[in-house]
Amino acid sequence: MTSTGLPDSLIATLPGASYTDPGIFAQEQERIFETMWFCVARSSDLARPGAFRTVDVGRESVLVTRARDHTVRAYFNVCRHRGAKLLTEESGEVRRAFQCPYHAWTYGLDGTLVAAPNLTKMPDVGRTAYGLVSVATREWLGYVWVCLAEQPPSFEEDVVGEVVGRLGDVESIEHYGIENLSVGRRIVYDVKANWKLIVENFMECYHCATIHPELTEVLPEFADGYAAQYYVGHGAEFGVGIEGFTVDGSAGLDRIPGVAEEQDRRYYAITVKPQVFINLVPDHVILHRMYPAAVDRTVVECDWLYLPHVVESGKDVSRSVELFDRVNRQDFEACERTQPGMSSRLYAKGGVLVPSEHHIGAFHTWVTERLGTAGRP
Repeated sequence: MTSTGLPDSLIATLPGASYTDPGIFAQEQERIFETMWFCVARSSDLARPGAFRTVDVGRESVLVTRARDHTVRAYFNVCRHRGAKLLTEESGEVRRAFQCPYHAWTYGLDGTLVAAPNLTKMPDVGRTAYGLVSVATREWLGYVWVCLAEQPPSFEEDVVGEVVGRLGDVESIEHYGIENLSVGRRIVYDVKANWKLIVENFMECYHCATIHPELTEVLPEFADGYAAQYYVGHGAEFGVGIEGFTVDGSAGLDRIPGVAEEQDRRYYAITVKPQVFINLVPDHVILHRMYPAAVDRTVVECDWLYLPHVVESGKDVSRSVELFDRVNRQDFEACERTQPGMSSRLYAKGGVLVPSEHHIGAFHTWVTERLGTAGRP
């Protein structure tokens, strides 16, 4: 028995309130999502100057756009005049500037205040001082990442470091050339579950034999309950007779040229805290971005990425999309089944993790440390 009274093979989870208490979720918004690097868009979604997306990061709305110099810029989506939300559309494109629909304060793509009614009569109003407030940005793997913190943490340590910690080195992911791939399919899921339940589910495979028959057919070792993320550098091997990472095991599409021989016929999964999942297979990459919307609701945007000529030629990607789409739906249904139980009096002190899930305990410790709360129960 451990000091918690549990058998040595079990460790405690977070308590149920961690998944149901709006106050705890508000702390997570403030201390996790608003202080860390957060993936918000595929760079190709901002292909031209003036293209934009608006994304909720924690409690803030963020406007992400491509400036005239082709750099990516991000701003708080708040007019400097009276605080109106500058843009309400999720995405779109403007020609030269963003105009607040309330009092017509107008901002250039570089965030500078360029016009406002009677602005010429207010010569003491600085065009830069009263411009949009910038948010730190980075582009990596063909995605745009933002950080709301005034002094952002090291991107190399917090984001690239997660990949290195999983694969052993950064070169292993560079082989896939993710920044040069094209989006072949995008599916958005609205999941009625806390974001941590989704992270925990992705990190373990104790459930795989139960709810993922198609996945365990392609990756037989998953039926034993050990996820690919359980070992540093490990990739789950395709089963005998499996030709590709497809719903029926049939041949996939053109292999990504940079993929190393030792990476061929293998699946790698990476969790980049707090809200990105990366899945690597020889012919495509699947990347999930989570947008925690409420304590019991999470929107997940999932991209399937292929070589550009595969997408441009109109090749059929449906068999590879269907495999992980089924996996997603099976996982999200399980998370939605779990969410109500978090409110049960029986889960007030939490549940338990079996040995193949013990690495989730490190995730729980990370969450409690980020919130500045006491150690795990």
